[in-house]
Amino acid sequence: MAKIVVVGSGAFGGWTALWLLRRGAAVTLIDAWGAGHSRSSSGDETRLIRSMYNGNAVYTAMVARARVLWREAESRWTRQIFQRTGVLYMFEGDDGFAARSLPLMKSLEIAVETLQPDEAARRFPAIDFSDVRVAHFEADAGVLLARTSCELVRESVEREGGVYWQARVAPGPVVSGRLAHVRLDDGTGIEADAFVFACGPWLGDVFPDVVGDGITPTRQEVVYFGTPAGDARFDWTSFPAWLDFGKRRRYGSPGNERRGFKVADDSAGRPVDPTTFDRVVSRETIRTARAFVARRFPALVSQPVVETRVCQYEYSPDGDFLLDQHPGAANVWLVGGGSGHGFKMGPALGEYVARLVLDGATPDNQFTYARFAAGRERVARTKRRKMHA
Repeated sequence: MAKIVVVGSGAFGGWTALWLLRRGAAVTLIDAWGAGHSRSSSGDETRLIRSMYNGNAVYTAMVARARVLWREAESRWTRQIFQRTGVLYMFEGDDGFAARSLPLMKSLEIAVETLQPDEAARRFPAIDFSDVRVAHFEADAGVLLARTSCELVRESVEREGGVYWQARVAPGPVVSGRLAHVRLDDGTGIEADAFVFACGPWLGDVFPDVVGDGITPTRQEVVYFGTPAGDARFDWTSFPAWLDFGKRRRYGSPGNERRGFKVADDSAGRPVDPTTFDRVVSRETIRTARAFVARRFPALVSQPVVETRVCQYEYSPDGDFLLDQHPGAANVWLVGGGSGHGFKMGPALGEYVARLVLDGATPDNQFTYARFAAGRERVARTKRRKMHA
């Protein structure tokens, strides 16, 4: 039986630990603050799950697999985690992002409707489509409960025979191309046959030489607007999740679990230290979010801000995941670079990483360390990263 340590209990680490456990490994899962904690990239209330991926076949297939696995997880947990709201994609100008995606989605039997503005306005009367050129609606997409599912995965790891510790971890020395152990703050050493580091925005701090600033945490601010009393138009049972492709790409989700109407800017924010920065939204963010809401969702124009969040993306050079072996330690896997779009993939990504670790599978080219390292060098020269799909 392989003994494996997984560091990080977010969407990537938690699901990887659970899949390794179900494949027969002895698993220890460790996290510094706990599953779904406030500093994590997998915290907050909700995340979108959508299949339109700018024509990227690997991601689209991974989302399709993840959707099946989310439903299986709901059945195991007897808890609804996926809310089938549909996702509405709104384009003010060019919709090449959709055009490149639709043939691939059709080949995978993922249904998408193309809507002209007048038809979209009839379907979704609480949205102002006056400056939208075309829209697309993916009916089987929707919203996932993020923080809640992280905790449920962690509970599943323990219930199914894994070990969970809340502690800060540092890798020990690499000897003869292998890592022998990790060390906790209290001096405890944990030996294992293999180690998976799924440390989110901390991955560069844990491995400053091989990852370093190749993964950059960026400040991302989220605003929740109230809805009129007794008005169900903006509830998840009657309103879609959405992406708005305007001058800036924005996204959000309808009210769910009584948290309000979510509005967020998908553009990368400024670099931050995920451990120490204060998570208080700026007045400018609230001002611009309110101006956007007034234009796109006018019935909410007078509603108050009821909650806010400040989280982070952990951007890789190309917005792609890093899912590969450490270049100098054959029994260490680097799992990160969620780049603002990884949460939805959690269960499928965990299955994928388990194959890398236990079966010796080869990662897709876009997830390799070689591609990541080349991208890191490019960013060092140009100071430019690519946005996720």
